Amino acid sequence: MTRQVTMSEDRSFIFDGGRTGALLLHGPGGGTPVEMRFVAQALERAGMTVLCPQLAAHTDSFDELQESHWQDWYASAEAALDQLRRRCDTVIVAVLSMGAVLALMLAAERKKDVDGAVLYAPTLDGWGVPWYVRLFKLVQQKSLAKWFNFAERAPYGVKDPRVRARVTDAIESGDSSTADMLKVPGGAMFELGGLVRAVRERARGIQQPVLLVHPRHDDRASIHNSFWLQRNLAGTVDMVVLDDSYHVVTVDRQRHVVTDRTIAFAKTIEGAKDDRGSTVVEMPMGAGRRQLSAA
Repeated sequence: MTRQVTMSEDRSFIFDGGRTGALLLHGPGGGTPVEMRFVAQALERAGMTVLCPQLAAHTDSFDELQESHWQDWYASAEAALDQLRRRCDTVIVAVLSMGAVLALMLAAERKKDVDGAVLYAPTLDGWGVPWYVRLFKLVQQKSLAKWFNFAERAPYGVKDPRVRARVTDAIESGDSSTADMLKVPGGAMFELGGLVRAVRERARGIQQPVLLVHPRHDDRASIHNSFWLQRNLAGTVDMVVLDDSYHVVTVDRQRHVVTDRTIAFAKTIEGAKDDRGSTVVEMPMGAGRRQLSAA
């Protein structure tokens, strides 16, 4: 297998593999591709083609992110999907945190191009932000939203103390090549709210298979986000509950469980598509939604 890694100023990367592809999306609103690199490397070793773009406006510039719109982020995710589709017969989208809303929007709007989605600690509501988030929810204009900033706080979504120490150093250094932004601008949070509302309106029309991976003790997004998706998505939904991780499951203690379940999910999607020429994953009568636990 040929390995091709392309790093640009925006820190996007691609691993060239087989005809099954994974589009990895970091969390919008301040995340970077680095939070998906461990997953990317595992999927590459499994023979998949992996593409992880840096979303539009997610550079080192606080002001650029402040002024951006969720449609800009979605357009860059959609362009990456088109790029991966030209290489691959089967494509899953795997995302962290608020990236879930971008993945679900792609699944809703590009039904033929997204064969399945893996959502790590999906976040539609309940983000671990300061007390004034309740006041922020009353804001109806972006110009007012810009008066707010939302700072990252310890433990930064990481339970493992050694990993957390590295993440803390990287965040506080302000180097977005190694960690997320220390502060999320209010304008970006306002845009995230609009994107969440758009996805909630489309949820019942999303029929592709979905794998949810959520830590029971998430310090950023309640597990009830995943429960809501279980109830409202139209397709098959499997759920893995992690018992020894915080929010950033792609780097925390159970990251190997995350990658193993993702690879198994991708193989199931690939096999189902080969067998039936579609991405409908059939389940036994009465099986409904399934919830699994991971030790």
